[in-house]
Parts: sequence; C-alpha cells; structure tokens
Amino acid sequence: MKLTQEQVAQFEADGFLLVRSALPDADLDPLIAEYEAHIDKRARQLHAEGKISDVHAAAPFDRRLALICKECDELYPELDIMKLRAKAAFSFLRSDNLLDMVEAFVGPEITCSPIQHMRAKIPQGLSSSGKDPHVLPWHQDAGVTWKEADNEFILTVWLPLTRADEQNGCLQVMPGVVGTGLRPHVTRAGMGTVIVDEHMPKSKPLTLPMNKGDVLFFHKETPHRSTPNLTDTVRWSMDLRYQKTGTPTGRPFHPEFVARSRTNPESELNDWAEWDRLWAAAQAQAAIDKPRNHRWQVV
Repeated sequence: MKLTQEQVAQFEADGFLLVRSALPDADLDPLIAEYEAHIDKRARQLHAEGKISDVHAAAPFDRRLALICKECDELYPELDIMKLRAKAAFSFLRSDNLLDMVEAFVGPEITCSPIQHMRAKIPQGLSSSGKDPHVLPWHQDAGVTWKEADNEFILTVWLPLTRADEQNGCLQVMPGVVGTGLRPHVTRAGMGTVIVDEHMPKSKPLTLPMNKGDVLFFHKETPHRSTPNLTDTVRWSMDLRYQKTGTPTGRPFHPEFVARSRTNPESELNDWAEWDRLWAAAQAQAAIDKPRNHRWQVV
C-alpha cells in the first residue's frame, strides 16, 4: 500500500496516522507461525523439565503463552526481536508492503533502527518479576534515544498481531504535540522512562483499538503509553523504527541496517545470518560495556 499526500499531511498535523487493513495476512502469518513454533518447542522443554504441567498444544496464539506463564514465565523474556532473531522477523522488517508506507515519511533511503520490539503483553499479574516491560507510561520515543539523534526524524511503526483494545492494553496517543520538542523525562523503577509530571502536555489522549493488519505511524515527539492487559489473552504487537540512512539512531551500540536503497540496492542487508551475527555480537559486547539505553536520571 502506498500512502496518499493527504495521509502524510494528517501525520504531520496530528503527529500520528492510523491506517486500517494496511498489511495482508500473508505478511504477518509467517512471523506468527515462527513464534508459535518457538513457543511450542519451549513449552515441550519446560514440560519435560517438570516446570509446567501441560503444553497447551490446542490453545490459540493469543492464549497459549498466557497459559504457560501461569505456571512458569521462563520463556517470556526470550521473545523480543533481538533475543529470538527469527528469520520471519528479519523478512518482515524489510517487507515491501511495509517499506512502501515507510518511504512516504522517510524517503527512498531507509535504515531500520535497532530500536525494535516484539511485545507479547501477558495478562496482568502473570510475570514473576511483578512488572511487565510491555506496560509503558507516558513518554516520547525521542526520549528513549541518546542525544545524538535529537535532531533526526525517526518514524515509529506500531502494529498488532492480534486484536489490541482498551481491555488488553492498546496504545493511547496525545495528538497535536509535534513541534513542541523533547520534554524532560525520568526513569522510574518498575515503570521505565516517563515524561516528568509537570511537563505533560495538555492534549486530550486518544485510545486507538486496532486489529491485525492495521498499522499506526507516529512521530518521535508524540507522547504515548500502553496500559495493563486486563484480559486472559496475550496482546501481541510490534513497534519498529525507521529513518533516513546515514543519520544516527540514538543506539550506537546496537546494529542498524539498510532496509531499502533506491540509489544503492547493493547496500541493503538481505542476509538473515549476518543480521543474527550482528545482534549476537552487539549483545555480547553490551554485556561487558553495560551501556545505558536511556539517558535520564533514575528516580
């Protein structure tokens, strides 16, 4: 799907654009299938180790992880994009249908930022740590990069793999805030990075229920949050970042890659094994260097 000038203008005015039925099942189903296969494999391992009493093989995608995590949430931290590094995830990051829309905002030279997440938000209370990293307070994505990226346009792409609604913690955004700059944030234990209370904008929040295939684009200055999952199912979603090639990502210790180049196609990364290697090496080095993802004071 290619976006219209009217849609781009709406994005620029509101700071976000929600496109319904933007992606076909054919783009998303291979990714879901690879995650289902991983969860099945790990469930059988956990069952063999006596950590769960049932593998829940008949449970649907939006339910099985929750049933497993009721007894053991050991596999929960393994599911983010850079942890699992699924081949289907790498293919999706470079998919033509997605990049055709991204190009309307970023231009023809597109880099995939290393800030990318698969978010399997389980029902509230199932995480043994007592907190869920996929429940996020009000923040700007400009606030979760290093200062080197402050002057760069970075596009956030958020999309659900299952129904996302008010009950299971869909996204909320504050429209019309773009152009007011980066607001002061702090990092709060158990919450993450959050806009300082007295610097919260006065814009009225919008709640954005979405279905599989819908895509939300928003500006890095748009405040947004994600609320707890109050259902018994899993809210599966992805949030990705894209920007013009050659601009700093704000995460120099993690690997970016060229997803599309109209002028130099040879520069595109098409090799999953190399992407996997880059992430493995970056994570190994980060375990030594322990860089801070976020720049704000911890309170």
